[in-house]
Amino acid sequence: MWGMSAGSRVTTLADMADEPAAFSPVSAPPTPPPPTLPAPGRAGWWRWVEIGGAITLIALAAIGMLIFFGYNIGPAGLAIGLTAAILPVPLLASAFVWLDRYEPEPAKYLIYCFAWGAAVATAVALIVNSGSAWLFDKIGLPDALVAVLVAPLIEESMKFLGPLLLFWRRRKEWSGITDGIVYCGLSALGFAMVENVLYLGGHGYAKGAADYGPATGLQNVFLIFIVRILFTGFAHPLFTSMAGIGLGIAARSGDRTVRRLAPIAGLVLAMILHGIFNLLPTLSVATGETLIMLYGYLGFMVPLFFTVVGFAIAWRSWEGRLAERVLYPYAEAGWFAPSEVAALGTLGRRHAAREWARRVAGPIGRRGMRDFQFAATKLALLRDGLTRGLPRTPVEMDRAVQEERDLLIAISGHRSAFAGRDPQTPPSWWDGRHYRITFPDGVVRTVAPPPEPVMPVPIVLPTMPVGYASPPPGYAGPPPFAPPPADPSAPVVRHPLPPQR
Repeated sequence: MWGMSAGSRVTTLADMADEPAAFSPVSAPPTPPPPTLPAPGRAGWWRWVEIGGAITLIALAAIGMLIFFGYNIGPAGLAIGLTAAILPVPLLASAFVWLDRYEPEPAKYLIYCFAWGAAVATAVALIVNSGSAWLFDKIGLPDALVAVLVAPLIEESMKFLGPLLLFWRRRKEWSGITDGIVYCGLSALGFAMVENVLYLGGHGYAKGAADYGPATGLQNVFLIFIVRILFTGFAHPLFTSMAGIGLGIAARSGDRTVRRLAPIAGLVLAMILHGIFNLLPTLSVATGETLIMLYGYLGFMVPLFFTVVGFAIAWRSWEGRLAERVLYPYAEAGWFAPSEVAALGTLGRRHAAREWARRVAGPIGRRGMRDFQFAATKLALLRDGLTRGLPRTPVEMDRAVQEERDLLIAISGHRSAFAGRDPQTPPSWWDGRHYRITFPDGVVRTVAPPPEPVMPVPIVLPTMPVGYASPPPGYAGPPPFAPPPADPSAPVVRHPLPPQR
């Protein structure tokens, strides 16, 4: 959005492009006035109230669940059930973290979602399900209906509520569907872990030990572990991810109707899928046909699992390529080299860029490249949001403009950790259209970028224009750099296009 001009004013990308008509008006909005944001400390006290309230609520719910488990299944059942229920958590949590590698979310919000599902959601669901079972018994309805009619509604609603509150109060941390899947999936994972404690420690060990001894209790734990964790351990995250997809769609949509209806539609779909899943064992028990559960698992759960996983991976790849689609106008303004933009497109390219930075600048260079990639991804998401019309008020637009400026400053600072550190690469400069490279004979030649940019190219970009002089904390900013004058007699070196096949 912001470019460099000969004077002191900040110009748009369209002002700097040779062919401004190639960009849509959204890609190059007119220069807005300086942001008029409120003072940073005005709402600081309320932020601490929110944090304190969330921690208190989660802590009280966790204490209540511990008391319930200790009273109903005993210390031994609680210890055994908790140990068995925790085993799959690191693997599943790592899968969600892996899914979010392009633009990782803050760990504190991931922990919050997991803790919400493990404490608040399970506590409320336990109360409502128990009360519904008592009520159904009073009016002569079978308890099995609670699992089909009540549990899906209350459990999915409560698992969804924690990420929804985060979406409401920390809207900035939601960048799309992948974030929705990660936040809601972790909330469901916490819920599933505590629910498994009840099944493994209570219905498994405590009941078996009380009836036939500890050996029978451990045998029950093993059998329940096989069914609930190895075969259906993904069920809760799978269902709640539907609601997460709805929140992710709302986060990236500029349409008011879509923003309101997408989360509701996702939540309703999660409830329906959860109800169908609970209906399968209910029908098996009611009819005595055990194959109903087997056929339902193979014909419903397994295809659904692979469909959602495939969608999540494909969508993550699409979001990863967003930087390539969005950041090239910044390259034409001189903020990025084309090779830097190309190196953001896939995880393999990002890894190669980090390894190159580590080779030429050590661990500091690798960290600088990692932070450079994260900041560039945030910038791409921000620019895409501006294109979609996500800032709906002048205040939101001011915040977006300020965030864009901050990200551009941060990107220049992160780049200084590795740029110009490769002794095998001649001094070079990207001017927004061509590379200007000092060849071994001392002549500065203008080189056109190749059809497929090589990456990474360790070049030093121009210093920050007026308005971007403050480096981010911990960085001294990019080193001063003056591009060498090009030799007028030197021809422009152009890369031949690949032959047509």
